[in-house]
Amino acid sequence: MLHVNGGMGDTSYANNSKLQREIISMTCSIAKEALTNFYKQHIPTSITMADLGCSSGQNTLMIVSYLIKHVEEARQKLHQRPLEYQIFLNDLHGNDFNAVFTSLPSFLEDLEVQIGGDFGPCFFHGVPGSFYIRLFPTDSIHFFHSSSSLHWLSQVPMGIENNKGNIYIGSTSPKSVAEAYYKQFQKDFLMFLKCRAEELVMGGHMVLTLVGRTSEDPSKSGGYYIWELLGLALNTMVAEGIVEEKKADSFNIPYYIPSPKEVEAEVVKEGSFILNLLKASSINLNHIVRETDQQDHSSSPLINNSLANADDYDFAKCIQSVAEPLLIHHFGEEIMDELFIRHKIIVADCMAKHKIMECINLTISLTKKM
Repeated sequence: MLHVNGGMGDTSYANNSKLQREIISMTCSIAKEALTNFYKQHIPTSITMADLGCSSGQNTLMIVSYLIKHVEEARQKLHQRPLEYQIFLNDLHGNDFNAVFTSLPSFLEDLEVQIGGDFGPCFFHGVPGSFYIRLFPTDSIHFFHSSSSLHWLSQVPMGIENNKGNIYIGSTSPKSVAEAYYKQFQKDFLMFLKCRAEELVMGGHMVLTLVGRTSEDPSKSGGYYIWELLGLALNTMVAEGIVEEKKADSFNIPYYIPSPKEVEAEVVKEGSFILNLLKASSINLNHIVRETDQQDHSSSPLINNSLANADDYDFAKCIQSVAEPLLIHHFGEEIMDELFIRHKIIVADCMAKHKIMECINLTISLTKKM
């Protein structure tokens, strides 16, 4: 059962998700525009939204805050009565929902102060379960949001036993491995779209952001930085006899980095949505900071954001906070400290040699057809 490291410890997701927070900041203008357009077109008395793959930590409620404040600005300009908000937070059962719920009272208090006295009630619900199955009643959701989640597959693809020395699609992976990963992505993403099409109201919106690639070759996806460096650390332990080779060769990450064409093909195949926007954006992993000013980059197919002055950002810990539960399940806890010490050294060396290590993200804005 996939989940990130919970709690507030040194290797927790809550304390090592600056990259994911930056992605939300970069793309929130698209989500805000989509939800505000829905409100202006329909002027509902309540809005129901769901965040899929919400995780835990400050990122969880960040997009909710952005969206509510933006809709409230539109409502007040139109002199409409206060809205009721229903917010569903979804992730797998192992997610640290307790940390999310504990933060809700102070979050709502701050939100009410920022918006003002005529702020309507907000109802929060936790929804544990995979977003590759139905989660909500038919025609019940106005807006879906998901960030940094849909690159995770429902399972490790079948038929990749020959992916020796790799934990993902690598430069030495046989062609059949890349094909198996793509087939699993097609199956999962198509099912995701089918489920959300049932749950969205007519004219409802969905904004999704996931790790992607601009190359059509999946072995040149940028996954090198994300997973091949971790695979290299694991292989050094295999070479020294610390980890059994057979055990290492049987471990693969349930993750796929799609191209824009691959994403669009599944949207067209499913047929329930109008594709409003599909764009790639790039974050320089060497330098990550929070940008306070949001800009509209929709005219550019590829955004190059140079994020400077953050030498203290630990990308290795970011990966550990996400991947460690999977690794513990397969290898046990005994090797984790040593594995991530080696991984951190490899990441630091790679960052020193490469002027630009980038993470490509795909953002998709969809509307359910009337």
